[in-house]
Amino acid sequence: MGFSPVPHKSFERTYSAGVVNRLTNGWGSGIGTFSRSMDAETRYTLRVMRARSRDLYQNNDYFKKFIKIVVKNIIGPKGITLQIKAKNSDGTLDSQANKIIKDGFLAWGKRGICDVTGKMSWKDCQRLFIQTVATDGEVLVRKIRGFNNKFRFAIQFIEADHLDENYNSVLENGHEIRMGVEFDVWDRPVAYHILVKHPGDYTYQRAGNRYEVVPASEMIHAFMAERPRQSRGVPWGHTAMTRLNNLGGYEEAAIISKRTSASKMGFLSPPVDAEGNYEGDDTTESGDLISEVDPGAIELLPPGYTFSKFDPSEPGGDYDPFMKRTLKGIASGLDVSYHKIGSDLEGVNYASARAGELDDRDTWRTIQDWTVETLNDDIFACWLDVQLMVGKTLLTANGASLPYAKYDQFNAADHRPRGWDWPDPLKDQLANEKGLANRINTRTRMAAEMGEDLEEIFSELAQEKVLAQKYGIELIEPMPAGSTAKLTAEPAKVEV
Repeated sequence: MGFSPVPHKSFERTYSAGVVNRLTNGWGSGIGTFSRSMDAETRYTLRVMRARSRDLYQNNDYFKKFIKIVVKNIIGPKGITLQIKAKNSDGTLDSQANKIIKDGFLAWGKRGICDVTGKMSWKDCQRLFIQTVATDGEVLVRKIRGFNNKFRFAIQFIEADHLDENYNSVLENGHEIRMGVEFDVWDRPVAYHILVKHPGDYTYQRAGNRYEVVPASEMIHAFMAERPRQSRGVPWGHTAMTRLNNLGGYEEAAIISKRTSASKMGFLSPPVDAEGNYEGDDTTESGDLISEVDPGAIELLPPGYTFSKFDPSEPGGDYDPFMKRTLKGIASGLDVSYHKIGSDLEGVNYASARAGELDDRDTWRTIQDWTVETLNDDIFACWLDVQLMVGKTLLTANGASLPYAKYDQFNAADHRPRGWDWPDPLKDQLANEKGLANRINTRTRMAAEMGEDLEEIFSELAQEKVLAQKYGIELIEPMPAGSTAKLTAEPAKVEV
């Protein structure tokens, strides 16, 4: 007796997510179950997604709050700061060169120098960079060598609209142009074909627009890739955009319903055998009678007339739960805590706030690292190369310029993103003290978590000690957190 497999049972032991039936038919990448490349997915939708994301930023409170949260947590009020850690051949820090390079970069980063428009500082540029990437999904930053300023270097921001999604071609040398970006046979960007005029500008004329080919070495095309061979970036809020738009429409409808419900209205119905006409206060364009009713006013109706109240319904008790549930879904799509997007601290305690902060800060640190690698490292390396080559800006005390031969040695930038305080700093300071006592933590790590540099902290402590001695002031040594020791009459001198 042979074994005969049952045909319809042959797919039982497979991935349910890959089964096509009446419930899943059409669930795929837009065309049945046929999977397309990332570029094919975005080519015809990227411009619309970008426009909708910008519209949400301009008109949707929650999305605007999200973008501002991103900027505040990635860049912060001080920007991503710079420390130079160049070392001598014996391994010690080259303090003189480090100070010269740092001071030079800070001078370049002042407002009016670092960008071609003369309108922004380096901190402004960093904020615009991350805000544009989050909203549009990508941004272009062009590095201009030989620019007409003291440092012979500046940067230019170019909106992603200048990369034409419809410009796709295969060149004779084997290179491909995909959505305005030219790639070699290894899929490495080699050039960007930039529209000279913004396609949405009021001065734009398609017949007069042309492409400028910019080498990839002069351009930073910043986006967070989600798939291999991805040529363009997508707005960060793309999964939440539809829900955000619907939520905005729902809120608007709810507000209109509330206003309408608060304005009690009605209709006057004359009797069937009424003689004469009711004289209202006014008439509509079509001749219908209108009677204005002031609050608390009582009007005597003609005999036989009846009043029918118009009382439209308004959002009931499900409004708040619906808003919260929807905002929680939006917060998941944006990868940020619900209470921050919704500005809702109801029910938030120290434990829940800390748990949410830990998750959020892992996200922020990931984006901070990406920002440093994508923008700060690249811009600093190019700036330093230009300065050492020009030889007129990075000068020692005796007027000598730093040598270009030490470029690799001097290119030792340590970019410090912002850090954060905790909801209850006392508890965290106690934990830090125990970590130091048990030798499972270091001051360097603790300073880095706050976005500070330990060397700068020690330098400031030493300067405070010298300044106090100059004016004959004894510094009081702070007691360890949680200490129960009593203050003595004679304050102890601080030991640095």
